[in-house]
Amino acid sequence: MTNAVWPPALTIASERLVLEPLGYEHEQGLREAVLDGELWNLVVTSAPEPDKVKAYIDLALQMRAEGTRLAHAVIEKASGRVLGSSSYHDIIAPIKRVEIGYTWYAKSVQKTYVNTECKNLLLQHAFETLDCGVVGWRTDNLNFASQKAIERLGAKKDGTIRHHALRRDGTVRDTVLYSVLQHEWHGGIKAHMQQLLHRYDGAA
Repeated sequence: MTNAVWPPALTIASERLVLEPLGYEHEQGLREAVLDGELWNLVVTSAPEPDKVKAYIDLALQMRAEGTRLAHAVIEKASGRVLGSSSYHDIIAPIKRVEIGYTWYAKSVQKTYVNTECKNLLLQHAFETLDCGVVGWRTDNLNFASQKAIERLGAKKDGTIRHHALRRDGTVRDTVLYSVLQHEWHGGIKAHMQQLLHRYDGAA
């Protein structure tokens, strides 16, 4: 890995969450997180099987060295528990474009503050520290929960790429694309995210 790899691997944090660049020190925590809900059995998730967590980290670090992905471990600050993972990916450094994906969380923290707060951290870092022009998402056309979550953040639907990628069960998915532009972040989405987070004030 060289200094030319962008974005730089930094730890970012809120009052409740810490996002650390993913490494082998997170292996056991990730394994415990995927076991919480047996996430690998879901067709539309990127969560690894428990015995493939090391390979998952291997690939993330390889993609990091290539400059295409920066994976994070999502950690609960109070307990130090690894809750899941989320990444910047499909990085295009010359135009300062990243996408947010490879996101999954232990079942016990799904539908809590975690996803919204993690997305807020990644968006704020992308637009206000990295000066990105756009942040994108892509999701399975059958992952309606993911589509609703992305739309709830205020992202715009860019379109659908049909017959685009293999699912883990061997079927072929269509991919739905979303994005937020920098002026949209400053023009209202940042404030909207704060309103969403206020709903979770005091929640675990």
